[in-house]
Amino acid sequence: QEDLVEFGGGSVQAGGSLRLSCGGSHYTSIMAWFRQSPGQEREGVASVDKDGVTIYSDSVKGRFTVSRDHGKRTLYLQMNSLKPEDTAVYYCAAGVLANSGLEKRLYQWWGQGTQVTVSS
Repeated sequence: QEDLVEFGGGSVQAGGSLRLSCGGSHYTSIMAWFRQSPGQEREGVASVDKDGVTIYSDSVKGRFTVSRDHGKRTLYLQMNSLKPEDTAVYYCAAGVLANSGLEKRLYQWWGQGTQVTVSS
């Protein structure tokens, strides 16, 4: 079984919606979504701890929702009102600390990424 695998990427017009899913063998206490555009650093988008406490970057707050289903051992990212600047490869990440966050150093396991492309 893969450590973490992302599903749900694709192409959408500005203003549209997509939902990403992430599952695998490392469904752990803190999980997060990151994204990376060509030539840019990988940045944290949203994170959630085992109790459902969430953190969002300012760039997606109010548009994206991160959630998790313990029974299905799956992490989700609902993305609404998408903008061209949301275009990136989106990565799922998992870690074992108590409190989540948007820093890469908090996470030990990573998925291979899924492409999200938003056209204007």
